[in-house]
Amino acid sequence: MTSGLSPWRSIVAGVGEALDVYGHLQRVALARAAPHASGRLLDVGCGNKPWREFFMPHVTEYIGVERQSLFALTAASGGVDQPDVLYDGERLPFDDGSFDTVVSFEVLEHSAAPHTLIAEMRRVLRPGGTLILSAPFSYRVHEAPHDYFRYTAHGLTALVETEGLRIEALWPKGGLWSVLSHKFNSHLVTEVGRLQGLGQQLGKFGQEAPQKQVRPRWWTLPWVVPALAVSTALGRVGDAVRP
Repeated sequence: MTSGLSPWRSIVAGVGEALDVYGHLQRVALARAAPHASGRLLDVGCGNKPWREFFMPHVTEYIGVERQSLFALTAASGGVDQPDVLYDGERLPFDDGSFDTVVSFEVLEHSAAPHTLIAEMRRVLRPGGTLILSAPFSYRVHEAPHDYFRYTAHGLTALVETEGLRIEALWPKGGLWSVLSHKFNSHLVTEVGRLQGLGQQLGKFGQEAPQKQVRPRWWTLPWVVPALAVSTALGRVGDAVRP
């Protein structure tokens, strides 16, 4: 995910990835979910396809679809991959039952009509196919003003079962300690260090408005970075000891 960066940026990106609490939890969850995918796969709200590598060993084709209105921000994020198909955000431009697997990661919270979005995913999924979703429960407001909902396990279950889908597995991402760590780290990065612009240069915050106008507080780094490291370690150890 850091290909194409200069050596020093690759190092910084590697450090940033190691300190990304939510990103780590997402990678663990998708590594667990990926073997359930098969055949022709559609990634709804794919952005720059940051999770493609997890699924390619298990599928024959990986197609990403993104809303036209978000394409400019997606392209600006500097990702290697871009959407294969753009659409208007209403009806997915595919025939019924076109895919063996449909996935959507951290997208539902940005849909003002999540039932409609789930219904469209169900429509393009073949009978007996697999839908893999991830959505945040405790996370900072992002991509404002298009950040509408947070989901409990019960909320996600009700949402998909309304469309006649059956839940086969449901996994939480992290526990109390990782939530506390993530909240603290988010405050350090966005409010104290103001590192959103740097993060975008390194492939983070990909679908948020460009943050070039936000000047980093470089003088905070000598204590912000160690604080991030300690917080991240405490979060992972805390969850391991008492999830």
